Amino acid sequence: MLATYEIDPPAWAETLTILQSISLADGPAHVRARVVETDGTRVTIDFPALDGETDAAQLLAGCVLGEWGDRGDVASCRLVSVEWPDGLPGPAFEAEPRVTVGAIVKPALGLTPAEAGRVAAELAAGGADLIKDDEMMTSPAYSPLLDRIRAVAAAIPPHVRYAANISGPVETLLARAEAAVEAGAGALMVNAFLQGLGSIQALRAADFGVPIFVHRVGSAFLRRSERVSVSARVLAEVTRLLGGDYVQVGSFSERMFDTDDEVREQIAASHEPLGGARRATAVIGGGVGPGTIAADLARAGTREGVMVLLGSAAYVHPDGLRAGVAAAVAAAR
Repeated sequence: MLATYEIDPPAWAETLTILQSISLADGPAHVRARVVETDGTRVTIDFPALDGETDAAQLLAGCVLGEWGDRGDVASCRLVSVEWPDGLPGPAFEAEPRVTVGAIVKPALGLTPAEAGRVAAELAAGGADLIKDDEMMTSPAYSPLLDRIRAVAAAIPPHVRYAANISGPVETLLARAEAAVEAGAGALMVNAFLQGLGSIQALRAADFGVPIFVHRVGSAFLRRSERVSVSARVLAEVTRLLGGDYVQVGSFSERMFDTDDEVREQIAASHEPLGGARRATAVIGGGVGPGTIAADLARAGTREGVMVLLGSAAYVHPDGLRAGVAAAVAAAR
């Protein structure tokens, strides 16, 4: 397994190799990481202990989110790319060869199950392919998860998926996911960067028969630091490889911090051949609305395996929510 970092100073890579493998300079040579190439500040490191590794916790601690981020004796270190080991599961559902439209139930907090059902009905009537919870809506007292799922499932046609946010106590995650599917959820959404990236792999292995929508909330803290960070590509790839069927890639809106190149980089990470994994659906969201979609898709450079995700913009359409979604669907065709 190879990983490339941008390091200042590059010589600190030797410290990183020891830190992220044997921790002692005279440790076992067969598992010691080693520098295999240096090009200016870019250093490629081989991690033999991770060859063939498929456990999320081991991969992340050993390379992606390792102790190297804690160190104060390096000016800066950024993980740029990873050559992943074989055997990671990838998505269970192949991305569709078209543009799909997703929509978020708003307001983010405050709706009762019945109110969420009425909103979802309008989103579905406008033509949304997928309807999802906001990342902040989990299972509050005024909207218990299973009650909300039943209300939404009863309000939308069977071909529209409802991605219920099952994020919550880790010890009951799988039981919650199973109950959500039994209650009518057509997809499972998890705040994986907060819940733990291993939650994607656990949900994928449990095989509940529905796609997994991975919300990227929290991932920005891994990308935006000037001293220690991880590239957009690496985070999108690991989300897909661990089993995410829907991978959020930011948007071209000025609201979002992603550059245009970073959005396209994440779309590519969702689609390009990667260890035999299926393609994930790249979800463009954040400031997306009927008036932006044509330009968003042009800047994305593809109309396959992409979802445009509507948030607040759909709710301010002059002719109402249903018309706002319908306008977005028309723009996406």
